[in-house]
Amino acid sequence: MQEDFLHYIWKYKKFQIQNLRTTEGEDIMITSVGQHNFNSGPDFFNAQLKIGEQFWAGNVEIHLKSFDWYSHGHEKDKAYDNVILHVVWEHDTEVFRKDNTPVPTLQLKDYVIPDILNNYENLFSKQSKWINCETEFASIDEFTLKNWLERLYFERLERKSKTIELLLQQSKNDWEAVLFKMLAKSFGLKVNGDSFFSLAQSIDFSVIRKTQSNLQTLEALLIGQSGLLESKTEAPYYISLTKEYQFLKQKFRLENHKVLPVQFFRLRPPNFPTIRLSQLANLYHIHQSLFSKVIDSNRIDHFYELFKVTSSNFWKTHYTFQKESRPSIKRITKSFIDLLLINTVLPIKFAYAKQHGEEADSAIVKIAIQIQSEKNSILNAFNNLKKISNSSMESQALLQLKAEYCDKNGCLKCAIGNQLLNK
Repeated sequence: MQEDFLHYIWKYKKFQIQNLRTTEGEDIMITSVGQHNFNSGPDFFNAQLKIGEQFWAGNVEIHLKSFDWYSHGHEKDKAYDNVILHVVWEHDTEVFRKDNTPVPTLQLKDYVIPDILNNYENLFSKQSKWINCETEFASIDEFTLKNWLERLYFERLERKSKTIELLLQQSKNDWEAVLFKMLAKSFGLKVNGDSFFSLAQSIDFSVIRKTQSNLQTLEALLIGQSGLLESKTEAPYYISLTKEYQFLKQKFRLENHKVLPVQFFRLRPPNFPTIRLSQLANLYHIHQSLFSKVIDSNRIDHFYELFKVTSSNFWKTHYTFQKESRPSIKRITKSFIDLLLINTVLPIKFAYAKQHGEEADSAIVKIAIQIQSEKNSILNAFNNLKKISNSSMESQALLQLKAEYCDKNGCLKCAIGNQLLNK
């Protein structure tokens, strides 16, 4: 039994509200259960009750057992002087306020609707489960799922927007700089995301602006700052980039000792950091005002065209500086652009609209549902329970559901959990 469950029962009146009595036998009539308090202090503010013949307005405190009042030190805390009702699952001791006046107590287990309790026990049973509702997940109706997943998707965007807001503060509200940092992280994928982000953090975006007109200069800047020009290689292009980078390093007083090292291990060659950094350089070489293009566009085909760039010529026959490979154009694929849209472009558009008080939700959803669902073990597991993840909006929502609700036993705050509790 969780105390959160008692909050849920009280908040939504999931008990027999007729013929309620205190443990002392006084009648209780509920006019208002009060406002749920998620901060310190009593659990519900401004409740309105009639106990016996007396009308009360004040706070309600909820515990599993009455003695928890003393375990938590409430008898010494002024914040609890205005508690008009102590709601407990099990009454095991009398409770008094700081001034020694008794607090009326309601023993909730005498009044809880049996179906609610049975459903709760089934949902939170100790059986080994991937998620609490896995045996009944497929029974949830489509209307509930669709609306809940859309809400979860925007919860995830809200979470990502916090990172963007912090980067905005650090960059003095330079949206172009923030986009560059977010894109750099996305270009690094899971293996090199943090490395690429630290690389982007180490370069003031004004340097990007000053070098992006020349592709080789910008590529020397990014690859050099990543630490990939610190070995000894005789390749002419390597030597040329090294000289270029040394000049830039001195001119702009660059430091890269805090840049995390990049990795090649367990990466497919198209995802090697050399290739991704070259593509990132080419993207910013081609598009001088990338941020405005991202904000102004609401069509997915425009984004596919915008990000359809290749690496520079040297990388057509190389994946590393040391070894030549069969010629191939290292173009950014559609699936990679989808990841850029999911992880950077749509969160940036959401955060920008939010800061400017604009409505962009429908436009963002329209793009998100056109992007194919991501694929990973979590989404595969959900799809095994019920085929549900068809678009990026759904896949992002399901990742939010798993991380913020399922893994935290947050079923009482989840629309799916609520439907199962109330069936």
